[in-house]
Amino acid sequence: MSESVSQLRIDGKVAWITLNRPEAMNSLNPQLRWELSQHFDEVERNDDIWLAIVTGAGDKAFCAGADLKHRAVERDADEEQRAIWKKMEAETRPLNERWYFPKPVIAMVNGYALGGGFELAMACDIIIAAEHASFGLPEPRRGLIAGAVGVHRLARQTGLKPAMGYMLTGRHMSASRAYQLGLVNEVVNSDELTTCTQGYIDDILACAPLAVRATKESVMRGMDYPLPQAFYTEYESERRRQRSEDALEGPRAFAEKRPPNWQGR
Repeated sequence: MSESVSQLRIDGKVAWITLNRPEAMNSLNPQLRWELSQHFDEVERNDDIWLAIVTGAGDKAFCAGADLKHRAVERDADEEQRAIWKKMEAETRPLNERWYFPKPVIAMVNGYALGGGFELAMACDIIIAAEHASFGLPEPRRGLIAGAVGVHRLARQTGLKPAMGYMLTGRHMSASRAYQLGLVNEVVNSDELTTCTQGYIDDILACAPLAVRATKESVMRGMDYPLPQAFYTEYESERRRQRSEDALEGPRAFAEKRPPNWQGR
């Protein structure tokens, strides 16, 4: 395998995942897809990680989507290299298809989020964008479609008419327009991007981690049901929260007028 094209940094309870191909606008080749899958595996199974941040190296792109140059040369690769890529693909489980990923994920968008990059951002729970960021699903302009759930998520997250206006034209939307459509939580100056994101991190960490996960599961699974069914359905993460030490710690800390000491159990 060639040199790593991503970074995973654990800072306390937070995993920072960076797409690290700035020379290629952090576009997704087989190795980067595979490495991201490995990082999300670690976030999912490591109980000491309570949330994750995804961003791109440099200030031009979060992720410009699929590496079309790789697709162009893929046909000329030898059998050994093809076998490596095929093995990576078989082992890759993208965030886009982890329908009920248990922990919060924040996209810190520092530039272009196009195609697969936009699909990755939409798979996150919160999006913080720099003012110069732009979003889009330009696949039809390349004879493709946004098949990594983009054609489905954009309509659900914005409404049908705005989504079709962008998807059928391949147009880009500005960060401010994405904010107007409810796709983005906040738009800030580039030099405030990390600070703003850190504010969300701090507030999430101030909450009980099991309560955060129960909230996320209840919302995401509940959206698949009619409202009464969503309300009456039992969620595994909520059962776990109810039995946890943290469920007792929260009221106790409030009564004792002190910050809670969350254990995540």
